[in-house]
Amino acid sequence: MIRVFYTNLKFEGNNLVSHVKGVDMEITHDVWTAVTGLKYAGLRINKGNLGVVEDFNIVQYYRSCLMNEQALVRTCYVEGLKLDERVFALIITWILTPRGINHSVLTEEDLVYIYCIMKKIKINWIHIIKEHMQKSMRLSDYHYPYVVLISKFLLYFEVNLEDETSELVKSTQEMNNGSLSNMRFTKTNGRWVSKDGDHGGSSSAATADFDEEDQAADMDIHNEEQPSTNFDAGTSAGHQGNKIPSMSSFERYMVNRLDGFAENQRNLHDLCMTNFQSIHNKFQSMDTRFLTLDEQIEAVQNQIFELQYGKDD
Repeated sequence: MIRVFYTNLKFEGNNLVSHVKGVDMEITHDVWTAVTGLKYAGLRINKGNLGVVEDFNIVQYYRSCLMNEQALVRTCYVEGLKLDERVFALIITWILTPRGINHSVLTEEDLVYIYCIMKKIKINWIHIIKEHMQKSMRLSDYHYPYVVLISKFLLYFEVNLEDETSELVKSTQEMNNGSLSNMRFTKTNGRWVSKDGDHGGSSSAATADFDEEDQAADMDIHNEEQPSTNFDAGTSAGHQGNKIPSMSSFERYMVNRLDGFAENQRNLHDLCMTNFQSIHNKFQSMDTRFLTLDEQIEAVQNQIFELQYGKDD
């Protein structure tokens, strides 16, 4: 159903238009408000007009978002951000403007969004989401974003969803206490702070607490069957006599998840390098062909010259 929606999706003026199972869908601003509660108002930010946000400097702002503001900045990574900024980065790169790959590196657009949210500058999210939908129709790695949102549009227009494939959101896909623990934050005295000791953690009540449903979701994660790998306590060469504490089942679970993610990234890197090498080889082959063509052209020119010179004689 989502694929059908995107296949038939067109942009007519400021509206999205699609056709699913015999139902014409024209998503006007009023429909956006009815379904999402969003209004078509605020800054219309995209890659071509980031200058609409005054006094924004990407390097200075990114540095101010880091727990260690003295760190050397070369690339804007998510890791190392303060809690609020990191949570917003997660929401932006996975939910508001999702992409298929490279969620660990922030673009200038991502940082502008975080800046506006932290400064309470109103953003036109309808405009941004529509632009992102249009981009997803051109780029294959975007994998049909906004599945939940489009499902709500289908319900709004009363599209027949019987016998259609659906998937429930799992607790492991939700943002909860386990997500913050995975990002190396811990709750101390009712406040989330970094496990590394730097208290550049939560700076607002928005991330100070999660409700009881989130805590229940954490319990579901803990109760899931975990791998049986055991990590025995021992001593390290640099710290004689200091025993390494064994990992909890949740920590082992997250380590396995991160290992799987790292393996996928390595495989993707190897695939990219293979493709780049193939492209490089093709360009080298083209250079050889052009060189051969130049030699052939030169030989023809010489023959023409000899024929012309022979006629003159």
